[in-house]
Amino acid sequence: MASKDGMNYAPKGKINRVVKEGEFNFATAALDHGHINGMTNGLLEAGATLKWVYDPDAEKVAAYKEQFPQVQVADSLEQILEDPEIHLVTAAAIPNKRSALGNHVMRAGKDYFTDKTAFTTMEQLEETKRVVKETGQKFWVYFSERLHVEGAVFAGQLIKDGTIGDVIQVTGFGPHRLDKEVRPDWFFKKEQYGGILCDIGSHQIEQFLYYTGNEDAEVLHSKVANYANQDTPELEDYGDATLLGANGATFTFKVDWFTPDGLNTWGDGRVFITGTKGTIEVRKYIDVAREESGDHLYLVTADGEKHYSLTGEVGFPFFGEMIKDCINRTEVAMTQEHIFKAQELCLITQEKAMIIPTKN
Repeated sequence: MASKDGMNYAPKGKINRVVKEGEFNFATAALDHGHINGMTNGLLEAGATLKWVYDPDAEKVAAYKEQFPQVQVADSLEQILEDPEIHLVTAAAIPNKRSALGNHVMRAGKDYFTDKTAFTTMEQLEETKRVVKETGQKFWVYFSERLHVEGAVFAGQLIKDGTIGDVIQVTGFGPHRLDKEVRPDWFFKKEQYGGILCDIGSHQIEQFLYYTGNEDAEVLHSKVANYANQDTPELEDYGDATLLGANGATFTFKVDWFTPDGLNTWGDGRVFITGTKGTIEVRKYIDVAREESGDHLYLVTADGEKHYSLTGEVGFPFFGEMIKDCINRTEVAMTQEHIFKAQELCLITQEKAMIIPTKN
């Protein structure tokens, strides 16, 4: 699914139901970011039943109900939390409010699925860790640039199968279109969005941990800048970082808000993976000047070169695995430690970042 607007990018994939209608019910609360539509799509395609939506903004609720007409509008968040049929609450609140909402949801006995980034401070992360331990509930994060990209999913399958040997280096590129005129006020306030490495950098760091099989890493260097947005001085429009995994694999990534208007999608997201027996490149959303479709994977091994066009071929297994994890209290889709480590590292990367002097 191509989209000029990354904020409302909402992939649709194969229907692969792991539960029957009404067996796993979820509700949506907090509609501050358009990623909520992609999160909802993924759950519905895996068989979950959408029951409620709540947000204090009636216009956002109306827009959500237009996308998902089966949903009932709740009068309050508490109405959702008091419903014994609800297993999971999914939300895309303003970033610095995401963890507090999740803590409230988990204390009410529900699992929680939030858009990234889930935390803007280390204090928030530590509090949520305590709540997870106290309640036994699950705190999920929507790392869409891996979980909701078929090329990225297939890359993980190839690595798991040993196709490129041991992964020793990952390089990630996460450019985004700014769409400045339609962004909400919070998008330009660092206290609320957390900084570029904390926000869209969280996608990158999660991918590194996953593809390299690392449970920890060290932030070697990071930097941020505001190169071209003098009128919004708290916006960081560029960031990059270098990390070293506990197993010796290395990682370099850059994220920015400089997607040119002429590109047919919101960002030319790519990942390059070097293994001891081969290499992988994923062109996630477009193959520039060749194909407007995304999900292109290029594989090189001793057997030769291969190009895969993967749209509609792989699906998005995370959502079904997440549902089953919620039901069975397992950790197949993603471990809680992995989620928290990815978020911890993006916070450290942001905190350590050198601020590049510019002419702004």
